[in-house]
Amino acid sequence: MIENNETIDEFLARHADEVEEAVRKAAALEIMPRWRRLAAHEVDEKAGPHDLVTDADRKAELYLTDVLSALLPGSAVVGEEAVHANPASYEAIRGEAPVWIVDPVDGTRQFVHGDPGFCTLVALAHHGVVHASWTYAPADDRLATAVRGRGAFLDGERLYAGPPEPGRDLRVATSHPDYTTDEQKHALRGLRTPGVAPRACGSAGLEYLAVARGESDATAFSWEAAWDHAAGLLLVEEAGGTHLTRTGEPFRITGDNDLPFTAARDAATARQVVALLSGEA
Repeated sequence: MIENNETIDEFLARHADEVEEAVRKAAALEIMPRWRRLAAHEVDEKAGPHDLVTDADRKAELYLTDVLSALLPGSAVVGEEAVHANPASYEAIRGEAPVWIVDPVDGTRQFVHGDPGFCTLVALAHHGVVHASWTYAPADDRLATAVRGRGAFLDGERLYAGPPEPGRDLRVATSHPDYTTDEQKHALRGLRTPGVAPRACGSAGLEYLAVARGESDATAFSWEAAWDHAAGLLLVEEAGGTHLTRTGEPFRITGDNDLPFTAARDAATARQVVALLSGEA
């Protein structure tokens, strides 16, 4: 717990390893035993056939909620499944208490289909600022971490996104058309231009990791749910990248962003993507 006016940085210095352990244990206990073993009654639809939830999502989120809230008494937990059950609980992101932002299985559709492209996302934020993040891909046993001002790491090795290679098409992961409005579809069509190679995204968390590793150049996403973005945005920032909305401002996890927005390997790429999304290029 935070004691004697301890800062979040001091809390992380003492407890980051325990958060990592909690993320790994949630996957080991509740997610991986169900991967490729899901029964029909363990999978449900939320908003539609592309918006799925499983017992792994629910149980892993409950595990993380219990452990993380005990680790930092007085903190709030905003988890995807809890917010689905009680939308008002999302408001904790804008509150005074530190908040854990949790996506227990990011890429549930891939998880259900037996694909390894899913991950567990945890971020710790306060007053709208993300201070630390954990991105765990349990099928591959890869863990990416970031602490604000201290860098981004994958399995202990420093990540550096770097600028895209000159002369090569920009690789941009974009929102799936099923999750975009007509206006957003129009904006995303701006990426269909020479020099850009857009494709539909998979797990948002793993797309952010690909940008932080320099394997992908940018994202162009059209939704605001903080559990999908908080961990990855800090990871990209700490790897040397940046993120921008169409107004030229950084994405805010507290909402009211001009969508779609981008996260990119470097500032020049972010500006280029935003210009294309805004019809200015």
